Amino acid sequence: VQLQASGGGLVQAGGSLRLSCAVSISILNINTIRWYRQAPGKLREFIAGITSLGSAAYAGSVKGRFTISRDNTKKRVYLQMNSLKNEDTAVYSCYARGPSMETWGDGTLVTVSS
Repeated sequence: VQLQASGGGLVQAGGSLRLSCAVSISILNINTIRWYRQAPGKLREFIAGITSLGSAAYAGSVKGRFTISRDNTKKRVYLQMNSLKNEDTAVYSCYARGPSMETWGDGTLVTVSS
């Protein structure tokens, strides 16, 4: 199973970006797909996750600003990020866990400027 994150870039504070995590197999049987981020000099942290039933969870730091969603047909999970702040600057990676599998994808860099 391969994951490919994309959609990062440079954005001004207050702006928006949408990240995409493309999965190489059907996501219908993947129990959970999550977004994590790692800022320079900091530990990787959980940002958002969505289950196969569509139940979503968020870190407190992004709740109300970020929205995770999934498109089973396109085998993608999205992270819509609004009202971006400088402290959202990080490399964002997606992670998937399903029956007998667990994998990480490459990250995509998000830089928020003042």
